[in-house]
Amino acid sequence: MERRKVGILGATGMVGQRFIQLLSNHPWFEIAWLAASDRSAGKTYGEACRWKLDTPLPAKIAAMTVQPNVPEGFVPSNLGDALPKIIFAALDADIARELEPKFAAAGCAVISNSSAFRMTTDVPLVVPEVNADHLSLIEAQSYRAQSGGYIVTNPNCCAIGLVLPLKPLEERFGIESMFVSTMQAVSGAGYPGVASLDILGNVVPFIKNEEEKLQEEVNKLLGRVNGNHIEMLDAKISAHCNRVAVEDGHTECVSIKLRTKASRADILAAWSEFAPLRGDHLPSAPDQPVEFDEAIDRPQPRLDRMRGAGMSTTVGRLRECTLLDWKFVLLSHNTIRGAAGAALLNAEVLARAGKLDKLGTPPKVMAVLA
Repeated sequence: MERRKVGILGATGMVGQRFIQLLSNHPWFEIAWLAASDRSAGKTYGEACRWKLDTPLPAKIAAMTVQPNVPEGFVPSNLGDALPKIIFAALDADIARELEPKFAAAGCAVISNSSAFRMTTDVPLVVPEVNADHLSLIEAQSYRAQSGGYIVTNPNCCAIGLVLPLKPLEERFGIESMFVSTMQAVSGAGYPGVASLDILGNVVPFIKNEEEKLQEEVNKLLGRVNGNHIEMLDAKISAHCNRVAVEDGHTECVSIKLRTKASRADILAAWSEFAPLRGDHLPSAPDQPVEFDEAIDRPQPRLDRMRGAGMSTTVGRLRECTLLDWKFVLLSHNTIRGAAGAALLNAEVLARAGKLDKLGTPPKVMAVLA
């Protein structure tokens, strides 16, 4: 596949850095445009960014000039050929709510990690192994008809790790209710994140809006397309979200009640046989999205967060639950699978489906040209 030029909004933040790391040698995409806040704009990326990842900042990226996220009188179309039509967005929700529609209206495919539009009726909230069919919603967006652009979102970092093992259980047995308690890494708070005196030797039992996001997004992700909207999964979900002194990797303890009884062997088979993208040859897709570990003390963030190059959910400690039916522990990498890697995989699915072709041209015009 010919490499497509892409841009990154919010490029200097932790998720923006993950986008750069994952895209720097990507076979399908090439970084051509970087944008960040006013304090970074005009500087080279190397000057503007405090690089915090464990791989070197690519020299080519370090030399690129950072553009402003929100210049005065900003209209994306004024940037002309300088603006790629594929935009990865790593913005705070308030800024995303203002900016992302402008890029979509200018004919861009906005592939967003922000929470701003996740629950909007015509915006797909997608984990490709779980609900790639929800991408059909982009055709209902007004931007799509007017300019060919659209917005696609990936979920909250905990919701992504959770729905991967839930999807095969929902398909085979149905889900009636669940309880989930999270232990979330400090990198999920961005940089500089949580103050050291607040988190070292401590657990913070509150993350703003996190429980609400988890409860709402799971039911949308596991819902079904009905015309131009999603019929939400009818399952009761109760979540407790906690910040813990772990660098990367969100751990979740889950208890679940199924609509149809299932044995331990049934559940393990559902997970081991779940590989809907295998054979699609998507660069970021893990061969096995759900990996079960039989060890009595796994998964653990330090040992398991990089399974599947950080794109797999590791599950362990499956046992009967005295309150519901079954309980287990899962772990996923929050800034790879839970953020930048999730958006990148969405882009790969869109590319494979032809949804990144001829952006900036309304579909009706494309049909005439064809």
